[in-house]
Amino acid sequence: MAEGSKITNDIKSMIGLWSEPVVLEVERGAIARYADAIDDDNPLYRNEEYAKSSKYGGIIAPPGFFGWPVGGGNIEAGMARVVGAVASAGMLRILDGGIELTFYVPVRAGDILVTYGKLADAREKATKSQGAMVFLIIEQKYLNQNGDLVALARQTLICS
Repeated sequence: MAEGSKITNDIKSMIGLWSEPVVLEVERGAIARYADAIDDDNPLYRNEEYAKSSKYGGIIAPPGFFGWPVGGGNIEAGMARVVGAVASAGMLRILDGGIELTFYVPVRAGDILVTYGKLADAREKATKSQGAMVFLIIEQKYLNQNGDLVALARQTLICS
């Protein structure tokens, strides 16, 4: 990273460091409420008899629903550290550049998930209209109670 880079030593020092784990509980009622909120009436998310007769053998969660933190766990704590370092570097505009989710095994009613994240990469790019911009890649892993990787999320933040 070149001299005068917006990627400060503080930001560099966070690359690759995993956050503290957060425990998430996937409760059947929460799955149904989430499905209602996204207006998805798939019976796999609420009808036990239907779900039992499916290839899943029971209620599953819609893609992207990972339950709720147990005991007040804070998924955003690691992100707050990164955003604080970006703000300290003088980059006060942060744009969500999107998220890519890769799913490995279904999330099931009754699962207990553990999630943790890291700043996976930081890249700087010069632009004509905005000057230097920094692209941060945040990686979040979700594992179930069996240690199986359930999903991997890779989010891009665009900072200037």
